[in-house]
Order: sequence, then structure tokens, then C-alpha cells
Amino acid sequence: MRRGALIVAVIATVALYAPVSGQISGRGSTVPRTADGQPDLQGFWTNDTVTPLERPAEFGDKELLTPEEAAAYAKKRRDQFLAQPRDNIHYDDAIWQDEHYTKDKAVRLRTSLVNDPRDGKLPPLTAEARKRETARVANRAGTGVSDSAQTRSLAERCISWGNVGPPMIPPTYYANFQILQSRDAVVIRHELMHDARIIYLDGRAHPPSAIQYLAGHSRGHWDGDTLVVDTTNFTDQTNFRGPPATTRQEISHTRTLHVVERFTRVDKNTINYHFTVEDPATWTRSWSGEYAIRAFEGPIYEYACHEGNYGLANILRAQRVQDAQVSKGSSN
Repeated sequence: MRRGALIVAVIATVALYAPVSGQISGRGSTVPRTADGQPDLQGFWTNDTVTPLERPAEFGDKELLTPEEAAAYAKKRRDQFLAQPRDNIHYDDAIWQDEHYTKDKAVRLRTSLVNDPRDGKLPPLTAEARKRETARVANRAGTGVSDSAQTRSLAERCISWGNVGPPMIPPTYYANFQILQSRDAVVIRHELMHDARIIYLDGRAHPPSAIQYLAGHSRGHWDGDTLVVDTTNFTDQTNFRGPPATTRQEISHTRTLHVVERFTRVDKNTINYHFTVEDPATWTRSWSGEYAIRAFEGPIYEYACHEGNYGLANILRAQRVQDAQVSKGSSN
């Protein structure tokens, strides 16, 4: 069965998995549960936030903010965005980010999503990763970033934005998704790039290492009221931080990436999301992060990236015109 048909079949199955009335969890809060007694994770969710992945230098060794400091930081981020000249920012930012900031970007007390290491920073790269990055930059400079569609990023090609993960690092906008659930599977259907990630709960093993997926292969199990998800079998083509904006952000993992996630439904409107990442070929140690996923009314909408992706074609067309001009000039 093709992956697309499999996703449709799984979604059709989990859509029939109706929740029962809320029950009292061990922590004393009401958590909706499914017919077989597991916490019900289904619904529309967002991980939209102004909290950065890594701790900004301005916070030093400060791990948590006061509510007043957090509100001030969120206002600062919003003011910085709104102060930008409208003709200098991408139309996506001008429309969607502004809408999110003026509505309600989550104000969190943590100064970074990363909570281990305690400095809120990603661990140093290994010598192998630094060498790999140097070679990547040199190859990119020598090949030309607009030689073909394959030399552009996966985001520009409408293949992957990186927010699907795992880990699920919040994107700049469209940070929304839907969770569907059955006894044997959980499906996370993201709004951005409309990707549907399947987490298998039926005890199956990971496939052989020769088989890779952009979002890895995920299998999960329940540890009390927490869904624990183990993901392996990644390609080395995706980027855990989403669309690259700097050299630092373009650093990618290898096929040895291993991610463990923990989804704990705290109450009707909140899922606590914790993740641990390890890739011994990329970072000198494992690292972890945590944030709260919030419920919202929904729905999520179609992200028709390919249908409107004139940017990629125009980039390549402009490069061909430039190539022709250079060729003509060298022949004179």
C-alpha cells in the first residue's frame, strides 16, 4: 500500500475512535479519555510561541522569567516585528506573523525551549559534524545554489518545512496541527506542508536501517498517562530547525538521529511536550527541550504550497537568464 493511501486509511480509522467523558487523572485534573481508558490526545492544537529554541544572550544564565518579564519580552518581540518596514519583509511574515502576534503568541516563562543543557544552548558540534558542515558550504558555493531545484531547500521545494520533526520545533507561522487517535495508531496532521505523521502503537519494530523517512519511523507506547514515542530511520536530508535562515540553522543531522518524545495531557487545553535528541555524529551529547501545546478551536486549513510555488520557478528562471548573460559575455 502506498504511503498516501496508508495515511488516508489510518485517519479514517482513528476518526471513528470516539472519546468518552473526562476522568480524573492521578494529578487531580480532568483529562479526557478514550474508550479503552487512555488519555485522549485528539483535537486541534498549536505550539505557536515567541520562546526561541536557544536562550538569547540577553538572558545570560537565567532559565526562567517572571510573568512580568515574559510579558515584556513578548511585547518586545512584537514591537520589533511591527517596526520593520513593510517593503523589507516577506509577505508571509507581514500577514501571518502579524496576525499571530496581535492575537496571542504564547507567553512562556522559559527563556528557551532547550532545557538540557542548562545553559539553554545546543551542545557543540562534533569534529565530524564541523567537517561535514565545512564540506557542505564549500560544495554549495562551488555548485551554485540555483543550479537546479535540487540545490534549493526542501522548504522552497514544498517538501518539508522541518516543523513536523521530530522533534516538533514550532515554525514561524501556521504552527497548528490536528491529532487523531486509535488503539493502534496516533496521527499528527500538520497544517504547514500538510504532512501526516503516523505513530504506531501496535508494538511493531522499526524497519531495517536501510529504509529512511523524512520524518523518521515512529512507534509509541503508553507509560501511565504519557505517550512515549521513539523515532529512528531518518534521512540526512531534513533539518530539525525548519527553513534555514543562517549557516547555524542549516546544520543537519545524520541518519543516526534518534528522538524520544513524551506527550502528557495535563488538562483539557494542554499537552506537555518533552523531547530528547541524540545523534553522536552531530552533537557531542544529547539535548532536550520542553514546551506546552495548547488547544484551539480549529480547524486547520490547506497549505497549498506547490499550487502557488511561483517563487522556485522564478528563482531558477532568473538564474538561467543570468547564466546566459555570463555565457554571452565570455564569448565576446
